[in-house]
Amino acid sequence: MRACKVLVVDDSLITVRKISQILEDLGHTVTGYALNGIDAIEKYRELKPDLVTMDITLPDINGIQVVQNILAFDKSALIIMITSHGQEQMVIDSIDAGAKGYVMKPVKPDILRDTIEQVLSNYGGSHD
Repeated sequence: MRACKVLVVDDSLITVRKISQILEDLGHTVTGYALNGIDAIEKYRELKPDLVTMDITLPDINGIQVVQNILAFDKSALIIMITSHGQEQMVIDSIDAGAKGYVMKPVKPDILRDTIEQVLSNYGGSHD
């Protein structure tokens, strides 16, 4: 799997740190993080990451709206939703909005690795 520059979006700094550590252990570079949706959109435009991990529940606008905003800016954005149990409809809505995959919390390294590999192999051609 090729290394990616990743933007981590989650309203919990503890979760940001956990996901960042997993990503770095997998050989990726975390280029930035955002704790809310507005910041996530701004950081995406600024950093132009290869991949985004996106929490669905954010304090200002939800992750689905952030996905829509990012894809309006960059239609080839690769976004993986990070979701809790009980958010199945929001997962469906975020995939409909253009997210390329999802991972359930608590995030497990092997599941995140496999999801990233799948997203890169299915959608990653435009970011090479």
